[in-house]
Amino acid sequence: MIHTPTSTFAEFAATLRPQVDAALSRLTTFDAGCPPTLGESIRYSLLAPGKRLRPLLALAAAQACGGSIEEAMPAACAVEMIHCYSLVHDDLPAMDDDDLRRGRPTNHKQYGEGIAVLAGDALLTLAFETLARLQPAETAVRCTTELAHAAGAARLIGGQADDLAQEGKVPGALPAVDRSPAESLALLESIHRRKTGAMLLVSLRLGALAAEADDLRLAALDEYGTRLGLVFQIMDDLLDVRGTEDQMGKRVGKDAARGKLTFPGLLGVEESLRRAQALTAEAVAALGPLGNDAEVLEDLARYVVERNH
Repeated sequence: MIHTPTSTFAEFAATLRPQVDAALSRLTTFDAGCPPTLGESIRYSLLAPGKRLRPLLALAAAQACGGSIEEAMPAACAVEMIHCYSLVHDDLPAMDDDDLRRGRPTNHKQYGEGIAVLAGDALLTLAFETLARLQPAETAVRCTTELAHAAGAARLIGGQADDLAQEGKVPGALPAVDRSPAESLALLESIHRRKTGAMLLVSLRLGALAAEADDLRLAALDEYGTRLGLVFQIMDDLLDVRGTEDQMGKRVGKDAARGKLTFPGLLGVEESLRRAQALTAEAVAALGPLGNDAEVLEDLARYVVERNH
């Protein structure tokens, strides 16, 4: 299918989100070796209604770098599988202990903790199986390496470990009372550059690599993605303070109840919003080398800072 570029993120998402959903459904149509309950659990979380921000980022980056949607779709699906696996595991009682996700019971509430763990494991491995089939082989190797690093101990998983430490779930972690405000802010940004930002950034990079982007465009996307990741987390923290359960499809107000380290908790609501707006302007400016091809990415940055769910 030939995709005609659009300038707004809303138009882009409306056109491509159904294609992403269809591709994810095809990739999780398992053979008889997969136990039915496990397959159902995997599809329950992966195919749940969602924004599909990370795969859309990958596809928008591919388009901005002159590539095709079709070539980038496996990478887009792989990054969504990693994101979904991380949510299934984050929701577990030993982690964030959530019972609602995207307006529905979390996976472990629906299928039990054991199947939820296995569904997450299956999504993690399926992501790399999907990437391994990219062509040419050099692109598959590079994309697989990038995604493995972004999802690993120094990025996504490391950020989650530090996040748990702030809730007192990791023995030997430095108590909040022993940190200055500046140290707390540096730690918070470090957590979310890894836990949230790394997956947003690698989404852009996978799309660009699928399009065989040059170093100049990759560097521009890195600058954009680094800032976008922090904006996304700031707005997520603000929505936990200001949003409703109906808007968010999950519990709100839980971060403050747990004494969790957040941007509004450290900076206040107004300063957090100003910081998000400044980072958004920097993200948009970073896209200069991509010219008019980056219009969807520019509009997406504005969507993130203005979102209400």
